Amino acid sequence: MQEFANNGCLVDNRGMERRWFRPSTWEQSWKAFTVVLAAGFFTLLDVSIVNVALPSIEQSLNATESQFQWIVAGYSLAFGLVLVPAGRLGDVFGRRPAFIAGVIAFGVTSLACGVVPNAELLVVMRLLQGAAAAIINPQILGFIQQLFAGRQRGRAFGLFGMTIGIATSIGPLLGGILIGVFGSAEGWRAVFLVNVPVCIAVAIYAKKLLPAPSPRTPGTPLGLDSVGLIIMAAAVLAGMLPFILATDSRFGLEQAPWWLLAVAVAVAVVFTVWEIARDKRGYPVVVPRALMRNSRFVFGTMVSTAWFAGWSGMFIVLTLFLQQGLGLAPWMAGALQIPIAISNAVGANRSGLWVADHGRKVVVFGIFTAMVGLTCMVLSAQFLPTAAIPWGIAAAGFITGFGAGCSISPNQTLTLAEVPVERGGTAGGVLQTMQRVGSSIGIAAETLVFFAVLSWGANRSTGTLPHLERYTNGFSLALVFVIAMLAISLVVSLVDYFRQKGVTGDAEIQIVKAS
Repeated sequence: MQEFANNGCLVDNRGMERRWFRPSTWEQSWKAFTVVLAAGFFTLLDVSIVNVALPSIEQSLNATESQFQWIVAGYSLAFGLVLVPAGRLGDVFGRRPAFIAGVIAFGVTSLACGVVPNAELLVVMRLLQGAAAAIINPQILGFIQQLFAGRQRGRAFGLFGMTIGIATSIGPLLGGILIGVFGSAEGWRAVFLVNVPVCIAVAIYAKKLLPAPSPRTPGTPLGLDSVGLIIMAAAVLAGMLPFILATDSRFGLEQAPWWLLAVAVAVAVVFTVWEIARDKRGYPVVVPRALMRNSRFVFGTMVSTAWFAGWSGMFIVLTLFLQQGLGLAPWMAGALQIPIAISNAVGANRSGLWVADHGRKVVVFGIFTAMVGLTCMVLSAQFLPTAAIPWGIAAAGFITGFGAGCSISPNQTLTLAEVPVERGGTAGGVLQTMQRVGSSIGIAAETLVFFAVLSWGANRSTGTLPHLERYTNGFSLALVFVIAMLAISLVVSLVDYFRQKGVTGDAEIQIVKAS
């Protein structure tokens, strides 16, 4: 008799429902969810925890600005490119084995990052670490689709969004504390090594608590579009490289190969043509046409890509401004970002419930609120007295974090609302791939703006600008870039909202409640 979970019950293959005489399936689902949240937390924590360690890495390994960009953006790049095949691996071989393998790989690469002797090897290990994180994350979204339904799924996505917000926002504080405890020379190594015991614990509990995969049908093809993945990787690399090379002393802003941006667009067109042609012939593709026909998925993915293109790099320039511009200690720079973490958690938790009643309006509200908060950060940096700037940024961060929390998790809920459970891993992989593609290109562009303004201010023919003024200008212009990316995300959200309102009325809300 085959049994499976259904709203806290077990249902046998004759459709007869009965209760467990041990803790309910509902309770087991939330225990399993705790395990996948822990993994999601440390993989996303590594996106931001490294930021506060960059000055220490510079001193210890003599890292350059372009290596800074690779250390941060390279993680997101590898993360994004491996997500789609990782999602397919989970769909075919089972989410639990793929999840555990990813956790083990992440622990091994974290250990390697913590013991590297030079910056070049650290860049390589960060790429491998990002690939390991990519194996884990599509399984998380797939497990949410598998374990929950209706309002409980919205709540689960809300908690996952809260985890993303906390991980991203608290990373600089944790990194600052570790550097303060172990010292500048070795503290950055602890930033990576702290992952190792957590990975061991998560792997053990994953084996115990996560649902076992269904038996695989012999001969089931993996169904990967390897050529499509290579074409997509080429497009993303061509889009990233000019921004990274512009900070390299061998190229500079004027001699960077900006023509590669046109190549990136051309290769993206080739990728689209390739995918459509393969899909029409029934071959495996990176992005299934069934997903592309799902307008809710398409619009939600566009919103998410633009959002992460701005949001991901914000913490890098904020941390560098606080540490190197204002001269704050690493732990203090991290502590000033706590309001972002707290309000982000509150916003994500509440919006996971609001989205079932208000749909896309929650996302629109969240993006607009985040833009208001970022604008207040810029105004604080430009017009407040130096001693008051950190507190102005912290207050503005509270507004920004709440808006971010009300944007990310509701958008994920809406984006995946009509995706069948059996495609949950693949859809989650595509969604997060576009997030990481946006992140990697956005980080490269945003840090270029920051470093270019610093360099320009230090080499003016009329005289060098004061240290703080250079950093203030770099930070402000970088945040203007973030606001511009969020504005694109807002416009797409508004288009989707009015499109849904005009065609289906409240159908979106009903779909979320029923999913």
